[in-house]
Amino acid sequence: MHDILDVIRNIQELYENNSSLAVLKDFERVLEETDMYVYENWENGELAYGPKVDRHWITAGFMWPEHKMPNPIAGKRLTELGCKVIYQKSHLIEPRKIRTHEDIRPGSKKGQLDRKPIWIVEIQMPKKIAFDIYKGYMDKMKKDYKSEEGALTDSAPAPGGAVAPAAPAAPAPASTGAPV
Repeated sequence: MHDILDVIRNIQELYENNSSLAVLKDFERVLEETDMYVYENWENGELAYGPKVDRHWITAGFMWPEHKMPNPIAGKRLTELGCKVIYQKSHLIEPRKIRTHEDIRPGSKKGQLDRKPIWIVEIQMPKKIAFDIYKGYMDKMKKDYKSEEGALTDSAPAPGGAVAPAAPAAPAPASTGAPV
């Protein structure tokens, strides 16, 4: 059973700790590169807990409403990479929106607590996978940067600071004079 306050605290800690946020971004990059979001409902998941970094593993849990279970076939892509994927049913405790007097907890001014059924998908990913994909991503970024830099040095600056192409532009086609 999970509490919405625990989820909020976890997200708050992520924003306070840059290294945890960087690990979570690496984790998400692996999900993106393995095309997990092509499968139904994977894009609707919310972080429930994590990332927890151990010596060789990064663990994070994501949650979905019960009626929007993520497609388990997508988890097979991760298991082929060496990840462990665990699906489990659970409940999320959330305060009810106060609309009537019955929505208030007795002796308090807070809303009643409701248990909402959810799916939790815990993914344990080897650190090596996350960092290998990150390294490939950075190599691609460096390569793209060098190719852009090379394209800029091949062109000459035009008056006013704009960059003009090195070769002259092709002439425009002649107009036939017919209305378009």
